[in-house]
Amino acid sequence: MIAVIDYEVGNLFSLKASLEKIGADSVLTRDPAVIHAADAIILPGVGAFGQAADKLRAFGLDQVILREASDGKPILGICLGMQLLFEKSYEYGEHQGLGLLPGYIGSLREDLPNPDSIVPHMGWNELNFRREEDREKWLPQGKTSIYTYFVHSFYAKECDDVLVADAEYEGIRVPGIVGKDKIWGMQFHPEKSGTDGLSLLRRFIEMTEKPEVV
Repeated sequence: MIAVIDYEVGNLFSLKASLEKIGADSVLTRDPAVIHAADAIILPGVGAFGQAADKLRAFGLDQVILREASDGKPILGICLGMQLLFEKSYEYGEHQGLGLLPGYIGSLREDLPNPDSIVPHMGWNELNFRREEDREKWLPQGKTSIYTYFVHSFYAKECDDVLVADAEYEGIRVPGIVGKDKIWGMQFHPEKSGTDGLSLLRRFIEMTEKPEVV
């Protein structure tokens, strides 16, 4: 079972519907006992980093997630949920993240070489995998490229050690997939990325499955 963290910040029901479409058993919850019993965790999120971090703390979910991560439970952060996995964000102030991944969240607007570029970054982009082994891990057999749907104004920086795949936007390489051990993040919305997005969710689910005991 996949525990989808419900902390009142996120596109929960479209994500739940996508998980159902690929046959994954999932539950929307903020119950620590249910989260502990789950095989994996998905942390979704849309909106502002500071508000989302405050919500996690208010529900005590930051400590729940950190405990589960320390026990080796697979975790996937999506969009703002991915950003919360990092050490901090400079989105309208300085805000502490979960610190599960090295790096921080900075402004796209401040870094874009062309001041007339549109922010937020919104649309479909091809993912560029840094290593062939990661491409083979995440892409369905026989597929050589994948496109996903981004909507964001801030992005992960100084995260090369955990960078799996990125996408180009107006002269900037935007981290698309990050990961370390069993902690993963996707800046794009797989639940809004058609069959390519569903395939990535399916690969995460497959990586969390425990081998059957014979």
